[in-house]
Amino acid sequence: MWPELVGKNGEEAKQIILRENHVVKWVFIYKQDALYFADFCCNRVHIFVDKNGKVSSYPHIPMVG
Repeated sequence: MWPELVGKNGEEAKQIILRENHVVKWVFIYKQDALYFADFCCNRVHIFVDKNGKVSSYPHIPMVG
């Protein structure tokens, strides 16, 4: 989880996630109200940004369970 990224620029947050977790191979950035395919995979992270491109909810690796 990266709660500290809320409020940061989405692209900047993407680079931080890729740098900090080498298991993550794909980081996708979506508008906060966008429809997306909710896939649960340990090497993907979805970032949601507001209209200003700022992270609106904390990015995390989805877990099935």
